[in-house]
Amino acid sequence: MCLILFAHQVSADYPLVVAANRDEFHSRPTAPAHRWPEHPGLLAGRDLQAGGTWMGIHSNGRFAAITNFRDPDRTRAAPRSRGELTTRFLLTDTGAEDFLAGLMTSVDDYAGFSLLLGEGDELWYYSNSGKGSGALPRPLAPGVYGLSNALLDTPWPKVELGKQALSRVLAGDVINHDELAAVVGDRQLASEEQLHPQGLDGEMDQMLSAQFIVNPAYGTRATTTCWRDSAAAYHWREQTIAASGEITGTVEQVIATQPGCG
Repeated sequence: MCLILFAHQVSADYPLVVAANRDEFHSRPTAPAHRWPEHPGLLAGRDLQAGGTWMGIHSNGRFAAITNFRDPDRTRAAPRSRGELTTRFLLTDTGAEDFLAGLMTSVDDYAGFSLLLGEGDELWYYSNSGKGSGALPRPLAPGVYGLSNALLDTPWPKVELGKQALSRVLAGDVINHDELAAVVGDRQLASEEQLHPQGLDGEMDQMLSAQFIVNPAYGTRATTTCWRDSAAAYHWREQTIAASGEITGTVEQVIATQPGCG
């Protein structure tokens, strides 16, 4: 389970604002956010098992993030890792619309995902688990959004709670990393009454219903807060989280962007 709350073109001062948790097995090897030596313009964590990333930014002005789509009918291992999609986009010169169009021929190579791709003032969304009109890539209108392990804005309790919290942060004059981390920091489990309307009624559903998951085997591994300012600079902070729920490391950087740079 993962959680991304974000505001797109809601504020002229902060055209993109993101607060996110990456949830994963604690045994899965991971490198914290860093500048990748082979791609120095890229700032992202790295999944050391499959090689990709769940979220990153680039000095070329791009942003990308991905979540897994929870679908019990699609548990078979897929030929390719979802994390390569974010990495490929961040490193390419292809526009988001064309990138997603090119992806349509190979979406079945990946397990279920929801993908966010940003360049300039545009932010695109696509899920290979959508149906009907929801199965097509689309640019997002200005607004506050929430994404977990279902389609965009599926009203899971943690998503609705986060959208409300992010809206309150945006109502202030200035944002900061601590305020944004609190948007995805609630450790309270949702009640059965809150979960049932979304078809979430198992013990695992309740354990994973908190925004910030603390569990010895599987839980929140990183909290990332990020915004792009009116000068197109990205302000990034990633906090690495131990199985105990304690912060064990922090990476904070500001990256000035220049479209097209490598």
